[in-house]
Amino acid sequence: QVQLVESGGGLVQPGGSLRLSCAASGIVFRFYNMGWYRQAPGKQRELVAAITTGGTTNYADSVKGRFTISRDNAKNTVYLQMNSLKPEDTAVYYCNADRLITAYGTRDPRNYWGQGTQVTVSS
Repeated sequence: QVQLVESGGGLVQPGGSLRLSCAASGIVFRFYNMGWYRQAPGKQRELVAAITTGGTTNYADSVKGRFTISRDNAKNTVYLQMNSLKPEDTAVYYCNADRLITAYGTRDPRNYWGQGTQVTVSS
């Protein structure tokens, strides 16, 4: 059974920091591209940051320079360090795991989501 379990969300004041974690189980983590998405009330889910199996990162323009995504394959965990938080960063943050090919090179797309963790930036 595949599980992506997010943690680290909460209430923080503007300018503050949070570190989100997503622990994966039931998958061969190192073969998955990992991403963090967020969804604010009344808005569509959007990509915040992503990291490939090779460590290449990609960020939404709105978080560049403030957020950092990283992964620890030994711990099957992906992180999102969020600094200089703004009220507009308030959302539910979701972890995503995505794979196109298996360890043997065969095409077998898989995509999994975590349950989400709430981040609220408010004074």
